[in-house]
Amino acid sequence: MEESGNAIGFLENKTILITGSTGFLAKILLEKILRIQPNVKKLYLLLRATDETTAMQRFCNEVMGKDLFKVLKKKWGANLDRFISEKVSVVSSDISVSDMGLEDSTLVEEIKHNVQIIINLAATTKFNERYDVALGTNTLGAKHVVNFAKQCPNFKLLVHVSTAYISGEKEGFILETPHKLGESLNGTEGLNIEIEQKIIEQRLKQLKANGASEKDVTIAMKDLGIQRANQHGWPNTYVFTKAMGEMLINDLKHNLPLIIIRPTIVTSTYKEPFSGWIEGMRTIDNFIVGYAKGKLTFIPCDTNSIIDMIPADMVVNTIIATMMMHKLQPPYQTTIYHIGSSTRNPIKPGDLLRFTCQYFIKKPWFNGDGNAIKVKEITTFNNFASFHRYITIRYLIFLKVLELVNKASCNCLEDKYNDLKRKLNWVMRQVQLYRPYLFFNARKPKLSFRVILAKSLDLMTPT
Repeated sequence: MEESGNAIGFLENKTILITGSTGFLAKILLEKILRIQPNVKKLYLLLRATDETTAMQRFCNEVMGKDLFKVLKKKWGANLDRFISEKVSVVSSDISVSDMGLEDSTLVEEIKHNVQIIINLAATTKFNERYDVALGTNTLGAKHVVNFAKQCPNFKLLVHVSTAYISGEKEGFILETPHKLGESLNGTEGLNIEIEQKIIEQRLKQLKANGASEKDVTIAMKDLGIQRANQHGWPNTYVFTKAMGEMLINDLKHNLPLIIIRPTIVTSTYKEPFSGWIEGMRTIDNFIVGYAKGKLTFIPCDTNSIIDMIPADMVVNTIIATMMMHKLQPPYQTTIYHIGSSTRNPIKPGDLLRFTCQYFIKKPWFNGDGNAIKVKEITTFNNFASFHRYITIRYLIFLKVLELVNKASCNCLEDKYNDLKRKLNWVMRQVQLYRPYLFFNARKPKLSFRVILAKSLDLMTPT
């Protein structure tokens, strides 16, 4: 029986559909639900695959095969497989197409009849993703999810996980307000999602007619995404397509109860199921690993601004807590939550750089030859003008001279030249990609967050 005011009790006997189930947050959410509430009725896990066999293989390898589930495996021991088979149904899908790519009509009807909650975690989070891919998943995927939810007779709640950075480069306090359909950040008129689709189709048709290679198509689609995002005031393809996804969900949901979760920069787990679990190279990690490898020795940034980060398990706890709390909201209301740390426990870039330096001095990264990579304090520039001057004087002139000397000496310095060029190109790519956030000065106040925070912290107690 559901316990009043208890987020764990709320999950009892619930049937939940989760999209993007091989993703970072989805895995942590799945592990959390199975660990704290074994009496959940059913979890339908949607993941991209060509058929059910491939879907199950991906689930076994990319989800249950992860170290994240070691606490759950220890808890259930030899009974784990039976438990998973009873509680989890893995479904091949593609949310970028109509009906989320679900083809088994019998299974579709079963899901529609039983599902009570949908948690949409499917997303591509690359800042410079191909525009066709990002629009398909982040924007049209949101549309297909909400349209599916409207066909479920016993439906209770839709949870859509977005990003706090759909606000673009606005400074100051960012409020938890919805994005209206067709509303750009810079006041540019004519933001129309159907037109964006046509622009992509026309560009792909043009590239095909010109005989472009797959590599050329990828580059063109990435450039198109950044171009379209910038035209309407967003800094990159990821946040632009996520913003349009929110627009569509808000416009199409009608009477569906809706929660939109907007986390800031999601980092490794703080506590559950154990601290420090992370998967892949995420936003901050690119810089930290680049520094550890000796690639990053300088960076333009405001060392006194705020980096808004939040541990992944706190995001998951908030998702669960907000679902339970939503029953206290007026029917059919859309509630938006910013999940971050900037108003309660902010960290400055200068502090992060100092902590990173101290860590890798004590515990250095080792290169391919087994030698420790020595690091030193990183050089920072408080504006891009001084950064570019430094690059020109310290590296570009030297690189050009080295190129000439290398050619004159029959390529004797080829390795040194290529190594320096590769490192410089890597730094410049990272700076260009993350440029809007290196001087970011916005905070996400959690206007309705105090009770949610308390419920989330309750969920931090391992079961």
